[in-house]
Amino acid sequence: MSKAKVSLRPITKTNFQECIALDVKQDQQEMVAKNVQSLALAYVNKNLYPLAIYDIAAQGWENPKLPMVGFVMYEIDAAVGFIARLMIGRDHQGKGYGEAAMCEVIRRLKLYPQVEIIATSYHPQNSAAANLYRKLGFVPWEEEWLKEISEETIVRLKEQI
Repeated sequence: MSKAKVSLRPITKTNFQECIALDVKQDQQEMVAKNVQSLALAYVNKNLYPLAIYDIAAQGWENPKLPMVGFVMYEIDAAVGFIARLMIGRDHQGKGYGEAAMCEVIRRLKLYPQVEIIATSYHPQNSAAANLYRKLGFVPWEEEWLKEISEETIVRLKEQI
């Protein structure tokens, strides 16, 4: 199987319904925020960047005829590029889209001169996320103040930006 590649696109009125209809598997429901909740947060917080994930074959199409495979959202604040959401729809999991989307978001975050740290978080019981982030070079970000603000496991990219 070849490695998946993705095209990240803005959420628009054309793909909004498809985005909020995406869902994860039943046993993942408690570990991933609903896309509609994430989009509502992005509406009130202009530091958040929500993006639809499509297979690379959608590249070049204004309105892709391919289905949206997932959703990702990042935030830039206090010199940190924080990947706040990553979800791959249940019908598209296990195909490499999560890894490809993370690589693309990391590539984009490295383009911002103000970003000094790239970080993300995951539910402690989400072993798939833990394994993916470890594979991509994320390590525990162990700052005392982080433990006070989140029940999730927070990790940062080991390499320096």
